[in-house]
Amino acid sequence: MGNQKIRTRYAPSPTGYMHVGNLRTALYAYLITKHEGGDFLLRIEDTDQERYVEGAVDVIYNTMKMTGLIHDEGPDIGGPVGPYVQSERKPLYADYAKKLVERGEAYYCFCTKERLESLREAAEDSKAPVKYDKHCLHLSKEEIEANLAAGIPYVIRQNNPTEGTTTFDDVIYGAISVDNSELEDMILLKSDGYPTYNFANVVDDHLMGITHVVRGSEYLSSSPKYNRLYQAFGWDIPVYVHCPPIMKDAQNKLSKRNGDASFEDLIAKGYLKDAIVNFIALLGWSPGTNQELFSLEELIEIFDYKQINKSPAIFDPVKLRWMNGEYIKKLSVEEFHKLAEPYYAKELKHPHMDSFKISKLLQSRVEVLNEIPSFLDFFNELPEYSNELYIHKKMKTTLDNSLVSLEKILPVLEGLEDWTHEGLEKAITATIAEMGIKNGLMLWPIRTALSGKASSPGGAYELADILGKEESLSRIIKGIEQLKNA
Repeated sequence: MGNQKIRTRYAPSPTGYMHVGNLRTALYAYLITKHEGGDFLLRIEDTDQERYVEGAVDVIYNTMKMTGLIHDEGPDIGGPVGPYVQSERKPLYADYAKKLVERGEAYYCFCTKERLESLREAAEDSKAPVKYDKHCLHLSKEEIEANLAAGIPYVIRQNNPTEGTTTFDDVIYGAISVDNSELEDMILLKSDGYPTYNFANVVDDHLMGITHVVRGSEYLSSSPKYNRLYQAFGWDIPVYVHCPPIMKDAQNKLSKRNGDASFEDLIAKGYLKDAIVNFIALLGWSPGTNQELFSLEELIEIFDYKQINKSPAIFDPVKLRWMNGEYIKKLSVEEFHKLAEPYYAKELKHPHMDSFKISKLLQSRVEVLNEIPSFLDFFNELPEYSNELYIHKKMKTTLDNSLVSLEKILPVLEGLEDWTHEGLEKAITATIAEMGIKNGLMLWPIRTALSGKASSPGGAYELADILGKEESLSRIIKGIEQLKNA
C-alpha cells in the first residue's frame, strides 16, 4: 500500500432516506481520503431492484451537496472507472462469477426453491444454523452443461471451505477469526443475472481501486466471506474501517422504522446542516481533545480513523440541540434572519412589525429553528397573564410601585414623536431620573405589560420598538387597568 493514493467510496442503495448512520459512513469515508489528499467516489448500489425507491438517488445527491461531501467521481460527473451505477455494470458481474467457477472457487446451483425450503426447515427443526449443503458442487460437468442447455434457472454460489479458520485484520476491532464451518456458500449471482450486494461490492471496489472500505460494524461478520473472494481472485484486500453502531440509548439502535430522525427530518426540524455534520462526526470518533465544534475543513485536517471507537455511540439529542444553538449564534444576523423568515411569514400576524429586529433578539435564544414560533406568540397578541408577573424580588417591584411607574410613563409615551429604540430609551431614562428610582422599577413593569410573559426575548425598549406605538400604548393601558383592579 506504501505510497498508493487513498481512494474511498460511499455506496448507498437508493431506498429513500439518508439515515444518520449512512451519512456518518459517507462523512468518515470522505474525511479519511481528504485527510490524505485522496479521491472520494460515489457509487449507487441499485442491484436490489425490489427495494428501489423513485427519487431516492436525488435525495443522495442533494444531501451530499448540502453537507459539502463533494465526490470526485460518480454517476453524475463520470470518472475513469465508470459506470458508477451497479445496474449499468450488470454484464461485468456474470463474467467475474464465471471466472471463479473456472477456478473452483464458485459453482452453479440449480436447486429449486422447494429443496432450499426443506433444507431450511430441517435445519430449524434440529436447531442447526441454516446453510446450503453444497449439493450442486458435486454435479458432473455433463449434468451442469445439460442443465444450462435446458435453460434451468441457476445461481452461482461461492465455494467456501468447511474446515479451518479465516482471519482478517480490522483497523478498529483488530484481528477477527471465523471458523470456516460457519461460512455460508453465499450466492454471488442471482437467477435474474444480477449480482448479490456482497459480490458486486467486492468486484466494484477492486475495479475502482478502493483502498479503504468504511462501513458499519454489522458487516464485521461478513468480512471473512469478502476476503475469501479477494483471495480467490488474487486481489489485494482493502483496509477495513468498521464503525460502531449508533444507538438511541443503551438498548436500542437508531432506526428509521422507530421514527428516529433522518438527515431530512433534522433539517425540517430546524437543525443547521453544518451542526448536523459536526455532531455526526463525533458519533464514534473523538479528536482526543476537548474541542467539540469543528468545521468540515477542520475535520479534514485532524481526522484520524484510528481514533474511531469500538463502543457504540449514543445519539444524544440534548447535545445536538446545544451544538445547533452554538452554530446559530455563529451566524451573522442577516444569515439567521434569512433562515427565520419562513417562520415569520407563517406565524407573525402583524406585517408592520420589523421582523429583522425580532431576529436580533431571537438569535442568541433559539437552539433549533422550529422553536421560533414559540417566541412569537406575544408579538401576535397579548396573552392573558396574572398580576403576579409584576412582582420581581431582584427588581424590587410590587403591584403598587408597578402601577405608579406605568401611570407615570403612559403620558410620556403618548406624547413621544420619535418612536425608535433610541427615542424610547431617551424618554424613559429621563422619566426614571426625574422620579429618582432604579431602572428596574420602571423597565420591569413596562416589559411585563408589553409581553404578558415571565420571560421574553428583549427588554422594554426593544419590545416597544417592535410592537409600535399604537400596540404598545394599548398594552400599557391594559396593564394599568389590570393593576388597578388587583
